[in-house]
Amino acid sequence: MSSRQFDRRSQHKKTVGHEDGRRRREDISISIRKNKREEGLAKRRQTSEEAVPLQNTMTASSGMRSHAFTVADIPTLWANIQSSDPQIRLDAVKGFRKVLSHEKNPPVREVIDTGVLPILIQLLQSVDSPELQFEAAWALTNIASTDMTRIVVEAGVVPIMAQLLLSQSPDVREQCAWCLSNIAGDCAELRDFVIQSGAMQPLLQNVIQPASNSMLRNTIWALSNLCRGKPQPKMETVAPAIPVLAATLNSEDTEILVDCCWALSYLSDGDNERVEAVVQSNVVPRLVQLLSHASPTVVTPALRTIGNIVSGSDTQTQAVIDAGGLAACLPLLDHIKKGIRKEACWMLSNVAAGSSGQVSALLGNPQIMYSVVTQLKDAEWEVKKEAAWVLSNVATGGSQEQALSLVKNDERTIGAICGLLDVDDVKTVMVALDALEALLKYCNSSGGVLDVPHRVDECDGLESLEKLQEHENMDVYDKVVNIIETYFGGDENENDGVGTENVDPSASHDGKSFSFGIGGQSTALVQQNIQPFGQSNFQLR
Repeated sequence: MSSRQFDRRSQHKKTVGHEDGRRRREDISISIRKNKREEGLAKRRQTSEEAVPLQNTMTASSGMRSHAFTVADIPTLWANIQSSDPQIRLDAVKGFRKVLSHEKNPPVREVIDTGVLPILIQLLQSVDSPELQFEAAWALTNIASTDMTRIVVEAGVVPIMAQLLLSQSPDVREQCAWCLSNIAGDCAELRDFVIQSGAMQPLLQNVIQPASNSMLRNTIWALSNLCRGKPQPKMETVAPAIPVLAATLNSEDTEILVDCCWALSYLSDGDNERVEAVVQSNVVPRLVQLLSHASPTVVTPALRTIGNIVSGSDTQTQAVIDAGGLAACLPLLDHIKKGIRKEACWMLSNVAAGSSGQVSALLGNPQIMYSVVTQLKDAEWEVKKEAAWVLSNVATGGSQEQALSLVKNDERTIGAICGLLDVDDVKTVMVALDALEALLKYCNSSGGVLDVPHRVDECDGLESLEKLQEHENMDVYDKVVNIIETYFGGDENENDGVGTENVDPSASHDGKSFSFGIGGQSTALVQQNIQPFGQSNFQLR
């Protein structure tokens, strides 16, 4: 793509007059969705009998718990599952379940190849034997937790399990919720099929009236899987989950809170209508409260949801501010987890793109801005990029007084912004240039109350600007030339190598030195002593 076709509207909407100036999660969402350890696994295999209440009443009855089933037992189990003797058949189902519960490399393919899937699904309908239904559901759950999910779906399990969410047996209901969650977590297509099969309403009923804490944990996890994925499920199909999630958010159980917050983050990720549906459920105060939770596994999705909300309208952003979201965000800027600091800066960047009053609320907490500048100077590369957006949005979208307060209140600001001019990331360089240009403009119009050009020069920012005149991206080049000519007297000094008409960059360079034609003669600049990116604290992509 030509550099002149570089469309910055999707990256920095404020400066091009977009209707609200906020940034939704775009390129950064890809890497975040890949980080399954942050969100918890979309699928879970059940390996422990102790996790299931039935083990005290059912699985212990046959005396099979002491037998360690292996692949070698599969032929015998296949023969026994076809027996007319109910106990032999039950023991065979338990045997298959135990084989599939191996923690490492369960023999799923070997089990499927026996042709047992149709029998297990048939046994799900044994309403006179909840124990048999439960064991069959458990075996199917573990198959669905692997890459064989679609085979289970094609065998016809989903509609049957959706109905069994209303079974009289709580344990059968819970196991079916677990299996359907594995299926929904596989991909958006299967998620939608689970919803279309009528699983949402009975699942919500089990969340509202859980038979146990284990039931609530599993059904909330299943609910989060019905809300996740791209493309997103249609809002009308998942909207009934919002009030239920809002009520469940008052739980003190960490595991429940984690999945509940992730579900809300999926639901609020999108246009303002989706955000408003979540805001109207009155979850914002509780979400803000959860930003101070002791577990990062709760803080991460709570912060993600808050970030989605402030990417919406001014009214939606104000709901977070009114609930104390800015003060709650401050400690997160020093969090040990890089991902949380990154998310906190992203959230603040959208507040900085809000109304004048919202920018004032942000600047009214000098500790927040001090921490943002600290992140911009010292943090990991991913965090630096988000911190840069906070300063740039204030500088480019705030009033003159608000923008210049960045420089007045923290003398490190100009140096931190100029430090981004040397990075190998076009979008970040443009963000820094936008901020720098705005501060220089306001400095000029304020009658020189703040000598921003002098500060830029002091922190080697002018040298960085000069180097950027050789940047291959024409948007960067055009902006740099304009900044130098406008604010650094580019046409006044013919011998300083900056913006002079008789100094033209040649068409080629060797990557280490640049050749210029001056007065018809060729001369080489001294090789620049620039520290390689690999030796700095930047982590460039």
